Amino acid sequence: MKPEPKVDAVIVLGAMVRPDGSPSPAMVRRVRCGVERLQAGAARFLILSGGSVGHATPEAQIMQRLAVAMGADPQQLILEDQSINTIENIKFSAPLAVRHGAKTLAVMTDSYHLPRALYICRRLGVQATGWGVRPRSDGGIRWEWWLAHLREVVAMPRTIWRIERRLWRERQFP
Repeated sequence: MKPEPKVDAVIVLGAMVRPDGSPSPAMVRRVRCGVERLQAGAARFLILSGGSVGHATPEAQIMQRLAVAMGADPQQLILEDQSINTIENIKFSAPLAVRHGAKTLAVMTDSYHLPRALYICRRLGVQATGWGVRPRSDGGIRWEWWLAHLREVVAMPRTIWRIERRLWRERQFP
């Protein structure tokens, strides 16, 4: 297996918080992989990205609690707790990474979500590699995984529209 490249910062994209405030399996997966990369020395720090989406507590705060419980050093965790979608995750996290001295970035999200996240990075001028997370093998692929892939089929064109419209407006009305 090819070793992961070392980066300064990993932007771990948020995921759903359940109504009771507990993390979704996607959030747990993403944070676990981020902490594993951090502990393996593949990154200097994590940016946990996600605001209050569907729950009063920002995703980033719940991700921070998870990361610390998984053994992450709190000094290596930076919170971005204002974003409400993937575009804002990247838009708000990239400057945080630069402010903390990062020269190289990776974006961590579920593998089905990674192409859209990297498209956003490219269009916003953020140079980043991508680390896709897959569910741990449990003897088969669950239906939720297939539904997530179908969601991306709809989300990608919508994201392209939103990004390109935003960039066009910025060129027209600087």
